Amino acid sequence: MAFVNLEVSGGVGTIRLDRPPMNALDTALQDRLRELAVEAGARDDVRSVILYGGEKVFAAGADIKEMRAMDHAAMIGRSRALQESFTAVARIPKPVVAAVTGYALGGGCELALCADYRIAGDNAKLGQPEILLGLIPGAGGTQRLARLIGPSRAKDLIFTGRQVRADEALAIGLVDRVVPAAEVYEQAHAWAAKLAQGPALALRAAKESVDAGLETDLETGLAVERTWFASLFATEDRERGMRSFVEEGPGKAKFL
Repeated sequence: MAFVNLEVSGGVGTIRLDRPPMNALDTALQDRLRELAVEAGARDDVRSVILYGGEKVFAAGADIKEMRAMDHAAMIGRSRALQESFTAVARIPKPVVAAVTGYALGGGCELALCADYRIAGDNAKLGQPEILLGLIPGAGGTQRLARLIGPSRAKDLIFTGRQVRADEALAIGLVDRVVPAAEVYEQAHAWAAKLAQGPALALRAAKESVDAGLETDLETGLAVERTWFASLFATEDRERGMRSFVEEGPGKAKFL
């Protein structure tokens, strides 16, 4: 049975977690998530992506019963696959928004961190509670969280394992927008649908330039930007965008 699915409409692909009641991220779901992330990245009819867990919960974390049965040797092998599943989501070469309702804890929070933008419901609670199990985040939480909100705030959440409500998550930069819970998917879809109309190659270049720059020094990051910037001059979208600007004014180009 598939506990995560990819639904596509109007250029927007929704990767939907569907493992009631809490969307626990077991190994089968992790593996399928990686497959769908690769598929979403490769499909021409997918131009932007929403990560969504449903109206009540985003994802409450890993499947603890499954993890408890694993010993050190088993987790050495599994930990790489776990990280690779989330990294596949982070590397989707298209705009990705997380639509967060209810709990986004542990692996759920780490999955939201893989998105480019996070819209949370006013009922959302986010956190990295692994320390309460005698563990640390293992799906990118120690790395992506610190890059997003800074090391001190990341350490506070990781060291204490505490949950933050939507208003605090917004204040510290863990989410980018807070809306009524019933409007989370609608707002995420509006964000994704708008970008689905944009220049696909330029959006990919922008995403990869920002992400690559965060992982290296300024000089190298500028070289990445420069390479992408120049390469876009070979694209039809660049020609269309500039022609529209000259003939019609800014913001009127159509890229599909």
